[in-house]
Order: sequence, then C-alpha cells, then structure tokens
Amino acid sequence: MPAKTPYPVILTGRHVRVEPLAAAHLDDLFAAGGNDDDVWRWLGTPAPRTRGDLEATLTALLADPTHLPFAVVHLETGRAVGWTTYMDIDEANERLEIGWTWYGRAYWRTAVNTETKLLLLTHAFEDLAMGRVQLKTDHLNVRSQAAIARLGARREGTLRRHRRRPDGTWRDTVYFSLLAEEWPAAKANLAARL
Repeated sequence: MPAKTPYPVILTGRHVRVEPLAAAHLDDLFAAGGNDDDVWRWLGTPAPRTRGDLEATLTALLADPTHLPFAVVHLETGRAVGWTTYMDIDEANERLEIGWTWYGRAYWRTAVNTETKLLLLTHAFEDLAMGRVQLKTDHLNVRSQAAIARLGARREGTLRRHRRRPDGTWRDTVYFSLLAEEWPAAKANLAARL
C-alpha cells in the first residue's frame, strides 16, 4: 500500500492527547516552558522571552506548509505542555520525520514523550504506511539522543557543521531512524515502558 499524506488528526493515549496545534494553545504552552532557556536550548530558534515571542514562533510554525504541527496535551491537567511535528514528509519515498519537539521541563523523563512518540509512530507506520521515520538532534544534546535511542530508533550518523545555532555556533546533527520492519518490536518495547 502506498504511503498516505499526513493529515491533522487527534491521537489519544492514557497520559496525553496529540491534537492539531492552534493559537488557542498559546497560553498553556507559554506557561509550560515559554520562557525557559533549557527547554529551548537545542531547538534552533531563540528562546522566547515573552508570550508575544512564543506567539510569533507558533504563528510561523502554523504557516509553514512543510510541517504538520501537533500540541501535546497532558490528560491529567487538560493543558498543552509542548508541541511536536511531522516534517520532511515524502510520501513517494514513504518517509517522514518527527521533530521540532519540546515539552515543559516538568514533563521531562515522564510518560509524556514516550506516549507522544508511541502515538505518532503508530500513526505514521500503521495508518500512513510510512516505511521510515527519522528523528534528529544536536550532537551536544545527549538527553535527546538517549530519549530517541529509548524509542528503539537506530543511530545512523552525524552531519557535521549542519546547521547554525541561534548563538551563531555550528551544530552537528545526529540522525536516527526506525523502519517499518523494526516497528513491531519497538512498539512492544514502548508499550511495556508505559
């Protein structure tokens, strides 16, 4: 079956709901991590200092046709605690990337990231018929690299001097991927971790 074009969808788990990102999520997102340098440190855009800064970043993301952004809503509180996107979408080659992901610091090392990725990966492989999902991060972001590896993704390599960071320094980018044939084992592992 050929891969399908990703579309706005609501995916619900036990801990989070992943839903289309909207301007209505702004206040929750700013409260979760809008002015936290550690949250934004590796994201390739300056940390927002004000609600207006975050609004500008969110508005630009919503206007970008190359990204399909989702808010991550914590079910216990009903509040958006971060966002993530499908990007680098290529249906002809049955691949996409999950990226531009952040969560408020209070949700680091909780079930939020694990379940968000479980929902998005399940949708990508099982509903959209993707053959490959990639994830990438800054080579200095060892926390993110460990989180990606825990998903069952394989480290593929590093693109050196790949992207300029907001502070002007150069980032090397570490790439990971999961293939459709690897997904059943990775899915079982993620479900067990939850």
